[in-house]
Parts: sequence; structure tokens; C-alpha cells
Amino acid sequence: MFCVATAAAEEIRVGERLVRVSSPDKPYFPERGLTKRDVVRYFLSVGDGILRALRDRPTMLERWPRGVFEGATVATRQTNRGDAFYQKRLPAGAPDWVRTAHITFPSGRTADEVAPSELAVVAWAANLGTLRFHPWPVSKADVERPDQLRIDLDPMPGVPFAQVVPVAHEVRAFLAELGMEGFPKTTGGRGIHVYLSIEPRWSFGECRRAVLALGLEMRRRRPDLVTTTWWRDQRDRPVFVDYNQMARDHTMTSAYSIRPTPAALVSAPLDWSELDDARPEDFDVVSMPARFAGRGDPHAGLDGRRYSLEPLLELADREGLESPPER
Repeated sequence: MFCVATAAAEEIRVGERLVRVSSPDKPYFPERGLTKRDVVRYFLSVGDGILRALRDRPTMLERWPRGVFEGATVATRQTNRGDAFYQKRLPAGAPDWVRTAHITFPSGRTADEVAPSELAVVAWAANLGTLRFHPWPVSKADVERPDQLRIDLDPMPGVPFAQVVPVAHEVRAFLAELGMEGFPKTTGGRGIHVYLSIEPRWSFGECRRAVLALGLEMRRRRPDLVTTTWWRDQRDRPVFVDYNQMARDHTMTSAYSIRPTPAALVSAPLDWSELDDARPEDFDVVSMPARFAGRGDPHAGLDGRRYSLEPLLELADREGLESPPER
């Protein structure tokens, strides 16, 4: 990798591509002294890992082109105003080597969404201000059948990361009883995600039903910690198993994405043996490159084996669960 300075930009070689980085010295995380150049270089330093998380998956870009600063807001459908925004469609002017996947939203509308096929696409997106990548749990080869089951352990406000850890271990134990192996990661906040590779044979609705069945099992095993109640004001336990994250067009932050907060924390893949001692604040844009260089990607084996969803769907059948309504 090398850089060629221009008047207001740099070109970074990424594989066979030259990726232009405009305004490389623009502050992106001023409290940490991190610039756009630092963000691009961070993503390149964890390249194998983030490309593994995104490769050939339709991916929404969460863009912060002005960086992260106090009072910054994200544009919503209601306001259509903000300092950051979500990009669901291929941005205008994208290079011809940026591949896409054709997807259908719950509304029936369609879009061609970025589906990264090489690391240069990640660098190109970072130049646009992308801090978080939100990939669908499908491959562009079949956008109707998820090939990942994503289990979101979502803490209630004020609940620390340490209270979520026992639930993650319970998820691991239950999956092991079914002959399955899950892979954990931090969210960059107080939650934990557990990923499971599955055979791409089931619909989004069936996958959500499977996660709800798992959530009910977690509630039985840890009634002191787990809830599956959808309405936030009715939850009486600290950790919600968010089954609706498996709905169509609901996505979770990818591994190695950067949380848009002043500390520049990142979503960190972990080995199960690290979970008890891990703290979300241990993993940020500054510390993650050395960790990755030293130990590689703990999720490298995620796609090594794909599991059948049948054991979880059989549990759902025994519970008499219908596919939950999309929220």
C-alpha cells in the first residue's frame, strides 16, 4: 500500500485499485485526534476480517461525512435531516468495480445495494464517511434465504456488558447441545451478537421464528436475566433477545465496524475464552489493528460449517410458535 499526495486528496493502492481519499486530514473523531485517513487505514488494517463479514452481502452504509462531533444527529425518514445518514442504494458516481446485490424491501420496493467483493470497496466506502457497515444475513447468490442466524442480546438502558455475558454463555451451551457452534462479538456498545452459519434453505420468517424459540429457551434457563417481550416498557428483565433482527431489511453492525461515538469503539469478534474478561472499551480504532495483526480474526471459522435450522424450528413447533409479526 502506498499513498500519492495531491492538492486535497491522497490515492491509496488497495489490491489492484487506486482509491481516492478526499480531505484525508478532516477530523473524524476529534476527541481521539483521528482523521478520515486514520479511519481508512484502520479498515485496511483489519481488511481480511471486515471483508469476511461483508463479502458479497447486500450492505447498507452508515455515513458520517462530517465525522463524529457533539450534537451530531442521524437523518431519519421522518426528518430527512441530520449530520449522518443511511445509504441503502448504490451511491451515484460509484466506480464500476463496486458490485451490487438486487434486494426487495418489505414495502415491495427494490434497490441495488452495495455488495463488497474486495477490500477496495471498503476503503471507497470509508472515504464517503462510512463508519458502520450493515450487511444483510444473505449472500447476493440468494437474497431470499439467510445463510446466517444472528442472535442479538440487547441490554436494557443502564445494564452493563457484564450482565449480558452470562446470557451469551447460555446461548453457546444451548447451541452446543444442538451440535452447533456460535461466534460472539461485541456490538461496540454494551450488547453481544452471536452469529451462526446456517444452510440457506429457510425464509426470513422461519429464521425469526427460530431465534424467538431460542430466546424462549434462554428465558427458561435464565429467568433472572432474559426477556423476549417486544414492547420495551413491558420488559421486566435486563437482556432482550431481539428476534426481530432476523426480519427482512433489519441488519446488525458488522464485525470491525466503528461505533459513531467520541471513543471510536469498534465491534470486536471474540473467542469464547475471552468473553468473561472482555470490556467493550478495550476495542477501538487505535487498539484493534495490533490485536488483529497479533491474533487474526476470531471469526475466521464462522463459515467453516453450515448448520440445519431444523432443531430450532422443531423447538418452535413444540412451543406452538407462529412467525412473529415484523416490527
